[in-house]
Amino acid sequence: MAQIKAIELALPFTLRGVDCDNGSTFLHHHLLHYFAGPPHQPAFTRSRPYQKNDNAHVEQKNWSHVCQLFGYDRFENAQLVDLMNDLYAHAWSPLHNHFCPTLKLKEKSPTGVRSRKTYHAPQTPYQRILECPHIADATKERLAGLQQTLNPFDLIQHLEAT
Repeated sequence: MAQIKAIELALPFTLRGVDCDNGSTFLHHHLLHYFAGPPHQPAFTRSRPYQKNDNAHVEQKNWSHVCQLFGYDRFENAQLVDLMNDLYAHAWSPLHNHFCPTLKLKEKSPTGVRSRKTYHAPQTPYQRILECPHIADATKERLAGLQQTLNPFDLIQHLEAT
């Protein structure tokens, strides 16, 4: 639960919802109790049983955000959790959020059997936050200050050394 709260505090915007699958690896009574709290808590949804595509957008990020860094092995050593969280928070996340652009779907139109997809220009999550009118100027200034202190080569070197 501490990590969920830490994620909420680190986000530059208010968390509006959390989606998880039905597996017991993530879904447990502490999580359900936390999200069933006061009305200011984010919406909590689960995938529908036997609907394999419900988590397609979340699951596609497992490779790029988790497996690419830590691999597919299951870590049984509890002492590694703090090290992994620290590496993710102080190197991997800043690298991907500030320096790795991604495509965002703009339009999807059917053309016969196939679909034609049009994308916005590639942008980093940091650039999208700066352009969002719903984010406070103080938050944008804080993120711009953080951007000035980050060096992608140092972040990559830190990842490779660890």
